[in-house]
Amino acid sequence: MNDTRLPAPPYGVPKGGTGRQVFISLGSNLGDRLQYIQRAVEAIKKIASTKIRAVSSVYETEPVGKKNQPEFLNAAAELDTTVEARQLFRALKGIEQSLGRTRAERWGPREIDLDLLYYDAEILADAELTVPHPEIHKRRFVLVPLAEIAGEFTDPAANKSITQILDRCTDTSIVKKTSFTIKM
Repeated sequence: MNDTRLPAPPYGVPKGGTGRQVFISLGSNLGDRLQYIQRAVEAIKKIASTKIRAVSSVYETEPVGKKNQPEFLNAAAELDTTVEARQLFRALKGIEQSLGRTRAERWGPREIDLDLLYYDAEILADAELTVPHPEIHKRRFVLVPLAEIAGEFTDPAANKSITQILDRCTDTSIVKKTSFTIKM
């Protein structure tokens, strides 16, 4: 992680579209977790036709799924973009790869994890991408930071606000706010 270079923007994403409200989650539990998230934010700012509107506080969270691994740092961000959903998804995966993300096992440790949670009020489902993210309602580590910046946003599939989904979430994992900040 000593190499601070990123691939040249715009990560192969063309300009175009109509301007969409997008929410993503950011997480890391390997190495300098905060630095991985900060570098991801810097890379996202370089995606063509995409602006970061808000970033949540940083939360330390226990792992979900595979428990025997380091705790995560998690955050959420709101983007404004004219990039099509699948192209944005690919750009986020490209950023993960550029930051050294390795995919050794499902729910395993990771340098950086960028998930496309919502793409405006669209519902998409195919082999590559499902939006809204299918696990949102089960994950406090996603819902708590997301509620901080978008509590009133309505999930188009559940027809409930993020705050309502969080209130009904049965996940009891620990999600605690840290004093860390992400520079926009």
